Amino acid sequence: MSHKRIPKRKAAIAAGSVAALGAAALLLPNANASQTDPSGDTAPRTFGANDVPDLAGRLASQLGDAFAGSYYNADKQQIVVNVVGNDSNAVSTVKNAGAVPNQVQNSTSTLRAAAGTLRSRATIPGTAWSVDPRTNEIRVTADSTVTGNRWNTLDSTVKSLGSGVATIKRSEGAFKTFVSGGDAIFAQENGGTVRCSLGFNVTASDGSPAFLTAGHCGVAAAQWSDSAGGQPIATVDQATFPGDGDFSLVKYDDPATQAPSEVDAGNGQTVRINQAADAAVGQQVFRMGSTTGLHDGTVTGLDATVNYPEGTVTGLIQTDVCAEPGDSGGSLFTQDGSAVGLTSGGSGDCTSGGETFFQPVTTALQATGATLGAGDAAGSGDRSVDPGNTEDPGDQAGAGDPSAGGADLSGRTENPGAGGGQAPEAGH
Repeated sequence: MSHKRIPKRKAAIAAGSVAALGAAALLLPNANASQTDPSGDTAPRTFGANDVPDLAGRLASQLGDAFAGSYYNADKQQIVVNVVGNDSNAVSTVKNAGAVPNQVQNSTSTLRAAAGTLRSRATIPGTAWSVDPRTNEIRVTADSTVTGNRWNTLDSTVKSLGSGVATIKRSEGAFKTFVSGGDAIFAQENGGTVRCSLGFNVTASDGSPAFLTAGHCGVAAAQWSDSAGGQPIATVDQATFPGDGDFSLVKYDDPATQAPSEVDAGNGQTVRINQAADAAVGQQVFRMGSTTGLHDGTVTGLDATVNYPEGTVTGLIQTDVCAEPGDSGGSLFTQDGSAVGLTSGGSGDCTSGGETFFQPVTTALQATGATLGAGDAAGSGDRSVDPGNTEDPGDQAGAGDPSAGGADLSGRTENPGAGGGQAPEAGH
């Protein structure tokens, strides 16, 4: 392979393509830094979603046992911090930090203990749970395969946790990893073709170019190509699945490969990725995958446990963004160019909706020793956002070209489909 990027193939639009879940208002300018109230009073301040982890971390240290999680109110651009009981000092501390206090019943230790009980008594394939700070409960989800004695076990376990600690929700379909045969990045397994999506380009700890994708893709095959039946271009270096995450580090075989830090958003445009960031409940996020293209939604839970048929995976992000087979490993990111997650799995599809789970990028980077992007992300350039385009992606042959201009991700009807291939160029 030369110093050129990996060539892209044209992406075919599948019949019956679906709208990208409210993508008409995507990627508008956002206040990323908190704004201080000049009056000096305790009125809530305006924050960006990326401010949540830092502020919540500082308040958790100050409040101790009174801290019970936090979430982002995107409509008001406020950070809400849960405070256990009637602790007036804790409430004042939250207000002085510019956040909104929310007095709740369950402490962090109570919810962690409840999650531990679920792990020990109800680790049933087809179930998942995560903490929802907006309701101050454990949200337990059961897919359509959880019936009979398995449902009875799950239901009785949730009830044993006590009133107001956990709730059960039914999900249509079945929890599964989103790997399939088709396009994007390809591997051969047992005589068939496996397809996944590239997440984010990174630099491995030894300085070689690499990318992150789902762990279940990495354990499925050791070598990956940019076309079905094509020659391998990358080899799995590390893979975790199931267990403490769902991520793989895959190194490009040619050390001269350019691996820009950007996401292919379709329609010949890219979004530059500037940093890795932790997710926040209530945060708007965008997912790009090789099967269904661009879709958006909201983070609904953190530290999620998912019991796939292959085994249990912990530490995931739960969202209401849709995904389908072949989207596995694809990038979850924010409007300001922050890498958030890698598509793991879930239930449903982009017609009926469902729950989707993502591997946090920050955890994957820490575990693999990789760093985001390729140093100065040569050739990426600065990316501005120009909302309002409603065209189909059509011919995406130049989607990774840094000369394509600003990324316009609004009003999309995207479904690259399984008929065409997409090269693992720009973290799609």
